[in-house]
Amino acid sequence: MNGILSILLDVFRQPAVIVAMISLIGLAVQGKSISNIVQGSIRTMVGFLVLAAGSGVVTQALDPFGSMFQYAFHVQGVVPNNEAIIGTVLLKYGSESALIFFFGMIVNIILSLTSRFKFIYLTGHVAFYMASMIAVIFNVAGFNTLTLIVIGSLAQGLLITISPALVQSFMRKASAKDDVALGHPASSGVLIGTLVAKLTRSKKHPSKSTEDIKFPSALGFLKDTTVLIALSMAIIYVVVALFAGPEFIETKLSGGQNFIVFVILKAAMFSAGVFVILAGVQVVLDEIVPAFKGISEKLVKNAKPALDAPMTFGFAPNAVLIGFLASFAGGIVGMVIMALAGTTVVIPGIVAHFMAGGVTGVFSNGQAGRRGCVIGGFVNGLVITFLPLLLLPVLGNLGSANSTYSDADYGVAGVIFGYSNVAGGRILLIVAIAILYVLFYASSIILTRLENKKVKSLATNNSASSASDYILD
Repeated sequence: MNGILSILLDVFRQPAVIVAMISLIGLAVQGKSISNIVQGSIRTMVGFLVLAAGSGVVTQALDPFGSMFQYAFHVQGVVPNNEAIIGTVLLKYGSESALIFFFGMIVNIILSLTSRFKFIYLTGHVAFYMASMIAVIFNVAGFNTLTLIVIGSLAQGLLITISPALVQSFMRKASAKDDVALGHPASSGVLIGTLVAKLTRSKKHPSKSTEDIKFPSALGFLKDTTVLIALSMAIIYVVVALFAGPEFIETKLSGGQNFIVFVILKAAMFSAGVFVILAGVQVVLDEIVPAFKGISEKLVKNAKPALDAPMTFGFAPNAVLIGFLASFAGGIVGMVIMALAGTTVVIPGIVAHFMAGGVTGVFSNGQAGRRGCVIGGFVNGLVITFLPLLLLPVLGNLGSANSTYSDADYGVAGVIFGYSNVAGGRILLIVAIAILYVLFYASSIILTRLENKKVKSLATNNSASSASDYILD
């Protein structure tokens, strides 16, 4: 029995396997030929692995930057990094985390079946990170193992159902479609940043899209997103490298390679990673969306797959870079504020700012153009800098570690659950989860009624407008 459970957990922790299974089932229920089923399933898995490989390349390119930044500016503190904290957590709470993750996915499907929020969260690795954080906080609260798994799974399933719903209207605006959702724990930070960006929208003085940036003919090569990203990152890397100095880089990071050559190659590697991500994204979207429709028609009508952050990058590549840089700037400002205030210093996690800042940039550009892209990205940077600071006190002994969870959804969920426990113990924590469920279903009922009312009004007026756009936008 334990062996079977272990295999199932290994499967469901692999997003490439999950999306391939979704593709296989979706194509099968549509009655596709064996050839089409095999082809679509394999292409989906390979496309997702290409995407993951690109993310790995980006991470490898960014790792030295964090070390250079810390050394150059003599900053010590907590670095938000999911991969770093998860290794520590699983040593203590591995079994609880795995079970919360597994049953939380089932809760996600049930909630999608029974509400209007029909989002199936397919980004398995970040959902697993969320499960691990829930396991930590609920262990700190003192729940016994069985109660922890039951209550934790209910919390997990609710969170990964709400997360895509928070930003779906922005996803629809940015992509000009409504067939895919964001499955990344950056959603709450993206929501705040994009809402602030939306407030800057002006009918009198509209801001042009980041994708309409005009380059002089002599700089026509900058129209190529790959080139633009490589050059921009090269400038940033070289500046930080000059502050860090050649001795540190060549002895600690580059293995003796000239420090300028080293950082320029890392900048080019970053751009290469983004290029690979975009290629993988296209393959997955081409295969998973049509296949997923087959499943949604049979299992959860009109359900949308919630996929990882890079899925949005192809909608506005320039906005990804601008949003990332603006988010990182927000992280630096937040870090300075903490240093001046004498609190624990949260050092900007470059990967988190790239992923969350990139998505915020894309969505904010869709709402308010270039101005919105910069403002939204900056606000997101502040959010994902201060939330980890609030999260640290509720993680028990892990709160004194030199790393923590990086994305906004972890911070928001951790603050709600952790401080409920601090204020009223296990009872208040359970009450908080119950209240969230009440709000979830109440929102579902209210939005459904409003949409039905709008549909009737549109039918009366013979309008072709979308009721869901009216409600969610």
